[in-house]
Amino acid sequence: MPTPTVLVVDDDENIRDLTQLALESVSGWTVLTADGGYAAIDMCREHRPDAVLLDMMMPDIDGLTTFQQLQADERTRDIPVILFTAKGRPGERQPWEDTGIRGMIAKPYNPMTLGDRVSELLHWSLPEAG
Repeated sequence: MPTPTVLVVDDDENIRDLTQLALESVSGWTVLTADGGYAAIDMCREHRPDAVLLDMMMPDIDGLTTFQQLQADERTRDIPVILFTAKGRPGERQPWEDTGIRGMIAKPYNPMTLGDRVSELLHWSLPEAG
């Protein structure tokens, strides 16, 4: 797989910056960012990223609604989405189960292993960054 492009969507600028730094520096990926759901939908339509890391709780529209809108658009429905959330706990039934969302990464996360976790959830086989 060529170097992936990942869209990071979070209303918290610090989380966006840390996630972008982690994925670019540690994993060697291209990262786009958006500060909310509506911006994410526009970015997906324009740039067609290989995946979206999507915050669950945002002020404009939440992650599930954003995901539903991406799924409703034939231009964006095949872009895999992973949720970022501080709400999810392993072993608990989650509201996004059975929706097509590829997985969940809990906040806070380890920036050094974030790319590995994303690759695992998406079944990506990527060369070592370097």
